[in-house]
Amino acid sequence: MQFYSELETILQIAEPSQKIERFHSFYNAYKKGEADFAFDSAPILFDSPSYAAFCEVVPPKKVPKRNNLTTKEGQIHLLHAVAHIEYSAVDLALDICYRFRNLPKEFYNDWLEVADDEVRHFVMLENILEKTGAKYGDLPVHGSLFETSMKTADSLLHRLAVVPRYLEANGLDATPMILRKLKSLPNDKILDNIKSALYVILEEEVDHVRKGDKWFEYACKQENVEKGIYIDIVKMYYPKAFVNLKELNKEARLQAGFSCEEMKKMAGKEVCH
Repeated sequence: MQFYSELETILQIAEPSQKIERFHSFYNAYKKGEADFAFDSAPILFDSPSYAAFCEVVPPKKVPKRNNLTTKEGQIHLLHAVAHIEYSAVDLALDICYRFRNLPKEFYNDWLEVADDEVRHFVMLENILEKTGAKYGDLPVHGSLFETSMKTADSLLHRLAVVPRYLEANGLDATPMILRKLKSLPNDKILDNIKSALYVILEEEVDHVRKGDKWFEYACKQENVEKGIYIDIVKMYYPKAFVNLKELNKEARLQAGFSCEEMKKMAGKEVCH
């Protein structure tokens, strides 16, 4: 199995069940040691995300708001939004393996493991979404994660700073806030399913961000820069990234490799010692 060409094929498959089936076949072969890392062509920049084939892609502000979570409509909006993040995360994990080459085998082991987790998260959310009578693709989505992946396509250092250590790490802060809101609502079977899924995702995302931290440190050493460059890199892509920061999940971020000094710079105040 040719590693990079197979990843290129998987990344361009739009339909979720087909992408997931092809990924599982690829990943099983990879774990058996059947991957050939030779390549004769450079990675390509994709013009559009794979899901554009069945999702209406709109600016982030036009994505339906998840307001009243006691209503079926509100639950569908929340589920669809989180499912979209997880489906996008599958491609992000595969893309980092496809795009950045001649790295230690452990790098590809880590990110394919992340991709496998993200597939499982997506399927879990898709199953709950189907119980509401909806499906992924029913609502408009934004392409922000895809756009960021293409903007950081030529720098492993930037990709690791911006995707796992910024965008994915933000989920460590946001998910507990969603869970607190869900806990305050009356008992509801769909909401209970959503809470269970979010607990699984939160726990496993800590490991994903930790992997991002490990390889960000590796990239810093390769480029002979200090880890503190993280803040500057993120601000290049998101100038207002740390303005009016509401809440940091200190415990989860510490587990994922963030230092108290980094969090102090992000929050503009002492967060931990």
